[in-house]
Amino acid sequence: MPESLPVVVVAAELVLLFAGAVLLWRHVLSPAARAQPAEVRLPAWELPVTDFAALLLAVMVTSTIVALAGTKLARTAGLAGDAVTVAGGAAAQLGMLGGYFLFHLVLNRHPLVPSPPELPRIGRRDLVAGAGVFLMALPLLVGTAKLWELMLHAAGLPAERQDLIRMFADAESPVTLAIMVALAVLIAPVTEELVFRAGLFRYLRTRLARRFALVAPALCFGALHVDWSTLRGLTSLAPLVVLAVIFSLAYERTGRIGTPIVAHALFNLNTVLLILGGVTD
Repeated sequence: MPESLPVVVVAAELVLLFAGAVLLWRHVLSPAARAQPAEVRLPAWELPVTDFAALLLAVMVTSTIVALAGTKLARTAGLAGDAVTVAGGAAAQLGMLGGYFLFHLVLNRHPLVPSPPELPRIGRRDLVAGAGVFLMALPLLVGTAKLWELMLHAAGLPAERQDLIRMFADAESPVTLAIMVALAVLIAPVTEELVFRAGLFRYLRTRLARRFALVAPALCFGALHVDWSTLRGLTSLAPLVVLAVIFSLAYERTGRIGTPIVAHALFNLNTVLLILGGVTD
């Protein structure tokens, strides 16, 4: 790795943080922005509770089955260590996506009721809005991450990064690295936004107090990225909860699932570049 690369990556990150702070002030925090009423474009999802339970069951069951199958196939193919973990993770994400579409196409018995909303069509509006959401989220996430890390240290809790971050940093095989990048930047944003935002948040937002509808899916999203047996990845919990709330607000404001998908993809891409650039370990 060139010695100047971390410096270039840090400089680029500082530019993104500055741009995000400017956008955050202009569109959210300034008196003019706060004086404008918040526009909500996301319609209610009038789905019976039994069908919502069927959606969750389809996602969990297919994710588990496909993850087990993917791990078994990887080991049968002679893979070991991180390669098996990557294969299992990719299979779990694809299984979640399969469960979502299984419900959407087969199990939903109410064709006149909007299903978990439109399939992800990424248009120019989503690219622009998603980039803006990503930039505005960056300063908030950096502040949250630093404060959360201080709290973990003060409480004597482990502050190790997620295993996935270590795997990116230690990846030696170009094939494994390419699969991990595709998983992080292409597959995970689509899968997790459809399940957590277009599924959980959209269903709960008209059935619970709004703050609980925002926080409950965000906690599930953050908890999914922590290894609770070892507490590895606990340092990412609070920033990811904040990120998930921001994505839900963006989805609610735009009514388009493509917006948080793009923001999520850019966030993951930014994280990958920080790791590969030697800034995050």
